[in-house]
Amino acid sequence: MTTGDAGDPDRTAASNELSGIVNGPVVQAGTIHGGITFHVAPAGEWAAPDEIPPLTVRFRNRDGMLDRLDGWFVPDPEGASVGFAALYGLPGVGKTTLVSRWAERGRKWFPDGQIYVDFATLRGGTAGADVSEAVWGCLKSLGVDAAYIPTTLADRTRLLRTRTAGKRLLVFLDNISDPAHAAALLPKGRGSVLLVASGSRLGELAMDGARMMPVEPLDRESSLQVLADRCGAETVAADPDAADAVVRHCGGLPVALRVAAARLTTEKRLTLAGLAVELSDESRRLAGMSLGRERPVAAAFDLAYRELAPEPARLYRLMGWYPGATFDAGVAAVAAVLEPRRTADALDALTRASLLEETPDGRFRFHDLVRLHAGERAAEEEAPDGRPALVRRVTLHYLALTALADRAVRLDRLRIADLTRLLADVADPFASEGGPEPLDWLEAEHHTILGVLRAAAREETLHTEVWQLAEALTALFLHHRHLGPWRESLELGATAAAEAMVPAAEARLRSLLSRPLMDLGEYEAARRELDTALACAEVSDHLVVRASVQEFSGRYWDRVDPSRAMAAYRSALELNTAAEEDRGAAIASYFLGCAQDAAGSSREALDTLRGAHEQFTAREDLRMAARVRMAIGLAHDHLDETREAIAALSEAAEVLRAQGATHYEAQALVALADLQERSQGDPREVRARRERALEIYEAGGSPQAEVLRERLEEGREQGPGEEPTAG
Repeated sequence: MTTGDAGDPDRTAASNELSGIVNGPVVQAGTIHGGITFHVAPAGEWAAPDEIPPLTVRFRNRDGMLDRLDGWFVPDPEGASVGFAALYGLPGVGKTTLVSRWAERGRKWFPDGQIYVDFATLRGGTAGADVSEAVWGCLKSLGVDAAYIPTTLADRTRLLRTRTAGKRLLVFLDNISDPAHAAALLPKGRGSVLLVASGSRLGELAMDGARMMPVEPLDRESSLQVLADRCGAETVAADPDAADAVVRHCGGLPVALRVAAARLTTEKRLTLAGLAVELSDESRRLAGMSLGRERPVAAAFDLAYRELAPEPARLYRLMGWYPGATFDAGVAAVAAVLEPRRTADALDALTRASLLEETPDGRFRFHDLVRLHAGERAAEEEAPDGRPALVRRVTLHYLALTALADRAVRLDRLRIADLTRLLADVADPFASEGGPEPLDWLEAEHHTILGVLRAAAREETLHTEVWQLAEALTALFLHHRHLGPWRESLELGATAAAEAMVPAAEARLRSLLSRPLMDLGEYEAARRELDTALACAEVSDHLVVRASVQEFSGRYWDRVDPSRAMAAYRSALELNTAAEEDRGAAIASYFLGCAQDAAGSSREALDTLRGAHEQFTAREDLRMAARVRMAIGLAHDHLDETREAIAALSEAAEVLRAQGATHYEAQALVALADLQERSQGDPREVRARRERALEIYEAGGSPQAEVLRERLEEGREQGPGEEPTAG
């Protein structure tokens, strides 16, 4: 195990879908069933995003609203450069369907792509985290590499404006609840449009220039058309009175009409008149349900539910308690303790009944109203301990998969959790041929895992599993800086470790927590976490944990007190050496050498860094060895040892390129070009190095691309033989 978390080898994204069975004991309880189902865009050149959900039902009765959207957003040279509208109405009324239809028919107006953000998957946890995550997702959709996405919301918003300038985009924010979040996601390119959908009227958006569009329930004629689309025009025409009664009881909500029609198509002996009678009786029985204004749909849902066979009905109830937005067959099998084949049959039954939607990537999701109904049925019919038991099963399932992903990203990382028994007989999907890339899977699942953490943290019997899951999930956040989720997961984990009285785990998690806190500019909070971590580490008497906490303390003191930083790194080095933790000692030496160089002790820094370089080279950790070599080059530069600096930086850039660590390669190339320019080096070499760095920055969407492009333009204006002018 190593204390350092500085730099893991880059992994290439790939398109993967692993279907199959992952079986094995989970901490003496439960079984992992099913595979991993998710899709990741193939690596390669960036393509314009096309993310707005496709239409899965026939579009009805919104032509006037489509025409109004057309009229609002026809290109107008004298009008606002960016269109902005907010659609609001009851859940299930068809807001998403309306936008999907308009996006489909207006595709030609947005040649640079269509971006979709579902705030329902981002809600909860740290205040403001959801909008920061939404901006992160938009930047990724626009081709910005995770390494170049800034840490603060303000910087992310500025970069989003830069990346959208000159583009014509459609951005759709679904299920938004806070009007302030829309402003951060306004694109800048003329001709772009931002559409917002909400269950309530967000009047504040009108003050920001948004046009307000209420989306009302379908009228009688349109409801009849939806019913006819689903169960046949001849069925509706044969009994118009019964059809009128059915659509009346469904309240004009398409989701209820679909569920009612599904019963007619799957239950051959059920007539339209019989369905109308059932809905009438059920509406009276369910008058006290908590669906509020959406109460008319409860009758349709409850009738469909009562027709389910026992296994699909039980799966329906249990997944109403599931703490995530979407799920795959494997998670459903774990939740219901069913064999994979029987789970697949139950999912098919729920999909046929229109109680469950299958997404284009093969996963499943409830409509919000259906989830509410399923949860109410579970509370009514399941045993009192049913929900805690489900949360435990799902938590253990995700703990096993997240731990395997964490180990696939980097095996020799410091971990407090001993999961040997948990993972002993579990097939590793990330080690399988054609299996998913672990960081891709963690990225796709991290919102769900955070939801599982929140649910598990509310259970007094799951403190150990909570801190273990939080520790494993950190593998993602060390690569992709989702600061809000990272902070929340570590806060949940540290609290759970304290409750479980595992001081080594608490020390580890609180020291990790200092990282997102510092990135968020909350330095005092980071200091408090580190002080607590130091105390816990001393209590644990775990040498490597003590070393790790000292390393994080050094990172904190780097910004304000170089002498304290160097003392912390020396302590980390001594503790790692005493524990015979060679990689941890090498990383502590690396940070110590960088701190010495920053403090002006560049000669001393060279000795320290050379030792670190030897250690990483001996371990065949070429990526970290090259990063140390780059630091050696910078120290030589500070000592005006130009020839040695150029040699070290050149070697570092070459190795980093071979290792695929392009982010660090660009840093080495920029430093090398600046050094060669100052020392009257060959202008063609200087330009070639900056052009290569620019290529890397542009490919990753780095804000540094614009700075470097301007420098290259200045060089072109001066000519190949001229010196750059001062100032």
